[in-house]
Amino acid sequence: MSTKKITVTVNGTSHSVEVEPRLLLVHFIRENLNLTGTHIGCDTSNCGACTVLLNGRSVKSCTVFAVQANGKNIKTIEGMAEGGALHPLQEGFKEEHGLQCGFCTPGMIMRCADLLERNPNPTEEEIRWGISGNLCRCTGYNNIVKAVQYAAKKMQEAEAVPA
Repeated sequence: MSTKKITVTVNGTSHSVEVEPRLLLVHFIRENLNLTGTHIGCDTSNCGACTVLLNGRSVKSCTVFAVQANGKNIKTIEGMAEGGALHPLQEGFKEEHGLQCGFCTPGMIMRCADLLERNPNPTEEEIRWGISGNLCRCTGYNNIVKAVQYAAKKMQEAEAVPA
């Protein structure tokens, strides 16, 4: 099978790699870049464990070919923390007990990052609707909602602080 050279920026680092046209983005991230925080849960786009940000929008990376990401920016869970400090969503999931087994957590956090980018102060209903495409088998979602509310508040407080 022929290959195609793609160039993507993942968590701020550019990568130029030859890939097979049928390689899914989730497999490219995990196998070619060794970023295993992006989980493979179902391979059918139902669970959302593989969610990443592609040019700032959350996508289930099991539904995207790596070649479709050519020239684009990808952010994975490994790129969320900055300067050794957890992202407010990561902190929220920790503080509000938004995870149990942790399998869905990376994809859930990436989906929530997109949600908060588009709606910095979502209601509980908007959060529940926003995460409805990502499944969690352990938590019952209540603490995930609290984690997102925690992060939203913390992010708003950070923006309100004068520089």
